[in-house]
Amino acid sequence: MSSIPNNPVAAILPTPADPRTIGDVLGSVLAMAAPDRALGLSPELYEYLVAHGTPPDAVYEAIRADTLAEAPDAAGMQIGPEQYALMTLLVRLVGVDLAVEVGTFTGSSSVAIASGLRPGGRLICCDVSDEWTRIARRHWRAAGLEDRIELRLGPALDTLRALPDEPLVDFAFIDADKAGYVDYYEALVPRLRPGGLLLVDNVLWKGRVVDPDDHDERTEAIRRFNAHARADERVDRVMLPVGDGLTLCRKR
Repeated sequence: MSSIPNNPVAAILPTPADPRTIGDVLGSVLAMAAPDRALGLSPELYEYLVAHGTPPDAVYEAIRADTLAEAPDAAGMQIGPEQYALMTLLVRLVGVDLAVEVGTFTGSSSVAIASGLRPGGRLICCDVSDEWTRIARRHWRAAGLEDRIELRLGPALDTLRALPDEPLVDFAFIDADKAGYVDYYEALVPRLRPGGLLLVDNVLWKGRVVDPDDHDERTEAIRRFNAHARADERVDRVMLPVGDGLTLCRKR
């Protein structure tokens, strides 16, 4: 994305002298995406979907590659390229000076948010892992985004409750431990300004939310959150089949 210093989209797209096609480049990214993240889409249709949106940039591809190399068993926790593009687009549409992320992992979602901030905007990232966020910090520096992002290591609920009570947050993203979703949501909604946007990830949980035989504690936690958000009259909301399911809540 053009707002990321020294990492334009052109950095990964083929040049006239390059024998690769755009499909080859996208394939290198899509090959790293978990196959069950695109709910109900065939691999061919998913590739078509990604190819007709804003293409993934060099930062996204680098984070995905490093995550596969350094945290292969957890690589499926990364957001997909279509969600990466959507999040930056939403941040730009809302006009964000202050954003909060709960669950940073290796950094793709934080880069998506930070690259869409208004001049002088900042992102507060909440996570408990120094190991995984070390990858994120490396890519923040490489992308020229380090001055926009503040990482707060520790229990996210403590960080959120320490924020000012006033509704100053323009944009928030929750993608962390599922048992904490309702608490994170309740800590953020009062701090979200009217017209601000809150995104919550994994709300369809690979379709398990509608499996009557699935009583895994994480599945049940997602169901509790979905019911909680559905009953909340403070927000307008829509649940989208993006990635593993993404709920958008707009503060009234």
